Amino acid sequence: MTLRFSFHRLFIVNFTLALALVNSTGNGGETTPAIEAPGQAAAAAATQAWSSVPDILAHIVPPTFPDRTFAVTNYGAKGDGDTDCTEAFRKAINACTTAGGGKVIVPAGVYLTGAIHLKSNVDLDVSKDATVRFSTDPKSYLPVVFTRYECTEVMNYSPFIYALGQENIAITGEGTLDGQGSKAVWYSWKRLSDPRELVAMGDRGVPVPERVFGEGHHLRPYFIQPTRCKNVLIKGVHIVDSPMWVMTPLYCTNVTIEGVTVDTQGPNTDGCDPDSCTDVLIKDCHFSDGDDCIAIKSGRDVDGRRVNIPSRNIVVQNCVFKDGHGGVTVGSETSGGVENVFAEDCHFDSPNLDMAMRLKTGMTRGGFIRNIFIRNCTVKSARTGVGITMRYPGTLDGHATPVIRNIDIRNCTFAHLSRQPIIIEGFSDLVRITDVTIANCVFPGTGDRGIITNASRIYLTADQGGGLN
Repeated sequence: MTLRFSFHRLFIVNFTLALALVNSTGNGGETTPAIEAPGQAAAAAATQAWSSVPDILAHIVPPTFPDRTFAVTNYGAKGDGDTDCTEAFRKAINACTTAGGGKVIVPAGVYLTGAIHLKSNVDLDVSKDATVRFSTDPKSYLPVVFTRYECTEVMNYSPFIYALGQENIAITGEGTLDGQGSKAVWYSWKRLSDPRELVAMGDRGVPVPERVFGEGHHLRPYFIQPTRCKNVLIKGVHIVDSPMWVMTPLYCTNVTIEGVTVDTQGPNTDGCDPDSCTDVLIKDCHFSDGDDCIAIKSGRDVDGRRVNIPSRNIVVQNCVFKDGHGGVTVGSETSGGVENVFAEDCHFDSPNLDMAMRLKTGMTRGGFIRNIFIRNCTVKSARTGVGITMRYPGTLDGHATPVIRNIDIRNCTFAHLSRQPIIIEGFSDLVRITDVTIANCVFPGTGDRGIITNASRIYLTADQGGGLN
């Protein structure tokens, strides 16, 4: 049975009784009496979960660096916008790490470069009036390196800024990183067949060293990707015109992303995608991009389940979301599982934001999405308020059953929505979304009717229990 409903303007609606009726009439779901007690229990559980956030944050400590500086201009870089500074960046980074660490300074000017590979104890500091502009020539990102493309492991073009197996690395400053994505060939590669070929390799178990793409293929590089790194900081920079996903820490621990502005409108230009990472703080950032703003991931399909590394202990605070497919998003690549995500005090405001809060997976993924907590957020405008689905396009023809459960969204205001306030859709009557609470949230009376289908123990309640403010 599918429940369709409307919210009255500026009124918090308690649908627990109606949802109990839906659950009791389904053929395959467990029936749970929906009375005020479940709402109170969910509030108490949310309070307990939020009490763990200080412990998570205590493990997320930004790296610090020795008081040594290495200006790229001392190694041959010229800020004229024309000189290739790739070798100058390499030399400055090598000198810095060899000396025991410090800051590689990019002074005022425009610096053209290919791939930059960070090393341990190096802070790439981009000055306020500096722009690091990345080459539009794909050969500037060779040789290939180990990475993931849309969460499948591969040997591909280097991300523009990359690090493998390093500790204590940073990208800081008030300057600009310009990917020139719209001026290169990258966006024209979007609909070519290489991504499908790579996924098929992952499904067949082709060894990763044999999944060599790069030159002659068409997998776009990411902008920034620390891989298998510890103690990572990205702070203050302005990132524009990315070729693909923007900030994608992969297999990392202790990551801080703070005060970063992402402004890019190309296809698949997600703002920040922690992929199979632990202990991540994303704080005071601004996102406006061509896909999901923040999307927490953990591997794709067979290859993701082979690796089987979850993303967990992710905290999002005081971020602003403008254009994008989703604001705070989990998925769709969740094969290793995603758990313990906390988002609070965020602001969403764009008629071009498809969904403010978005959780997505499907039957090719497997894995889980659980223990997701969102509170005290303001959605000034978006198309849909909350979207939770097991029917993400392209994932329906599979047999790896995903799990979505224990989702708690409370004390949020949705001022203007042009479409549905809430969409919750499990895969089938036997593969359901369970244990979702949306409490003390204000929705407008405009837009389409909400939809809840193939779901159990879904509580939309005005319960005030738990003391959350």
